[in-house]
Amino acid sequence: MERKRSRKREAILDCLRQTDVHPSAEWVYRRLKPRIPDLSLATVYRNLALFKQEGLICSLGVVQGLERFDGDTSPHVHFICTGCGRILDLPGLQLPAELASQAVQITGGQVTGASLRFHGVCRHCATPSPAEAAG
Repeated sequence: MERKRSRKREAILDCLRQTDVHPSAEWVYRRLKPRIPDLSLATVYRNLALFKQEGLICSLGVVQGLERFDGDTSPHVHFICTGCGRILDLPGLQLPAELASQAVQITGGQVTGASLRFHGVCRHCATPSPAEAAG
């Protein structure tokens, strides 16, 4: 069943697809609220769940207490900073195809998708501030 298109639904999806910050629902809400005064945070959450279920967006899991989303559903690799919570796309890195075939061999199942996430400290968090370096 095709869902009716609404101005709010389209704005939420467009917001996700037009950013690379991998936002939370709260970020999307704060971004759209000035343009759509009657938008509620519940509407944002409900639509994100719907988009995720329909495969229009991906969830990157919970980072610093908030579920984060990606409007780019193409296969790509992420780096998640454990310091500041920044999520970066790593263009040019791809999952090796042999991993999927190995997973099929081991499980006897069928691979329908895969993701790769690196966790660590980004360069901004790894570089000490001048005050910390002098300390």
